[in-house]
Amino acid sequence: MNFIKNMNLKNKCLLVTGGTGSFGETVLKSFLNTDISEIRIFSRDEKKQYDLRQKYKNERLSFHIGDVRSLDSLNRAMSGVNYVFHAAALKQVPSCEFFPLEAIQTNTLGTENVIQSCLLNKTSKLVLLSTDKAVYPINTMGLTKALSERILTSYAKTIDASKLTLSATRYGNVMCSRGSVIPLFISQIISKQKITITDPTMTRFLMSLDEAVSLVKYAFNNASQGEIFIKKAPACTINTLAAALIDIFNAKNQIEIIGSRQGEKLYESLLSREEMSRALDHDSYYSIPLDNKELDYSKFFDEGDKRINVIEDYNSHNTNQLSINEVKEKLLMLPYVKKYLN
Repeated sequence: MNFIKNMNLKNKCLLVTGGTGSFGETVLKSFLNTDISEIRIFSRDEKKQYDLRQKYKNERLSFHIGDVRSLDSLNRAMSGVNYVFHAAALKQVPSCEFFPLEAIQTNTLGTENVIQSCLLNKTSKLVLLSTDKAVYPINTMGLTKALSERILTSYAKTIDASKLTLSATRYGNVMCSRGSVIPLFISQIISKQKITITDPTMTRFLMSLDEAVSLVKYAFNNASQGEIFIKKAPACTINTLAAALIDIFNAKNQIEIIGSRQGEKLYESLLSREEMSRALDHDSYYSIPLDNKELDYSKFFDEGDKRINVIEDYNSHNTNQLSINEVKEKLLMLPYVKKYLN
């Protein structure tokens, strides 16, 4: 949480869209330890808002019912807001596959509404949360998030950063977030069911919620207009992850291979090969600076980049691969896992 120290938070107001999700609550907890004046939680879920209100009982917290699909409801919540973390999205791959128009409304057009509301209300910074599924997208969720990134960078080409700085973060699977595989595996272990694995060789990045929040804070403090930030992260196979959990819980569950599901990749990419050719290296992070071609169409036809032919994308197959013991070490640090062990 060291990046908070560099933030100018006194007399400032932060709004988090989709603020009742896993990311939103982690942001909320970290920022309540600062001198920020107000944190606004913006979401559709009144039950989760009630739960958070009862849990924290903090006068600097305010809760706003609304939907990023509605510019009017955003504007009502955005008045007086200095900073926005835009986390609201439909994130479940099957839901987006079954209802693609709903995903477009929330993930893509909702992002434009958030940007428009920031401009109307003179908000100074917006950080969009994106996903590895936006790179080489093969499912609706990834396609809609890729378009949300494009909308943000398109606006960034025409907006003065002194008025509104737009940036984005892109990260892989967040361990124990809602709908992720670790809670499923733990549930199957505890209920003595078979652990269902799609493909044992499938790899996924491993990142904690705190690391995801730190990435957003890093972007907040360091972004140039339209820049996209990516955290370097280790990965493991799904088989290694299941084996680590079985070992932690001293379980005897059998593993059942069920095969890859529709819209599911063998590995996830955080940077495409094309993006890697111009990415900046910040030790623990990569960033993609804004490709400011403006409206010069000739650059799309007359200029190229020979480096693309010799560069790999950055994906969960070619990043640092963790052993079972290394995965166990990461898992044992997670509050969710500790809760079930206790």
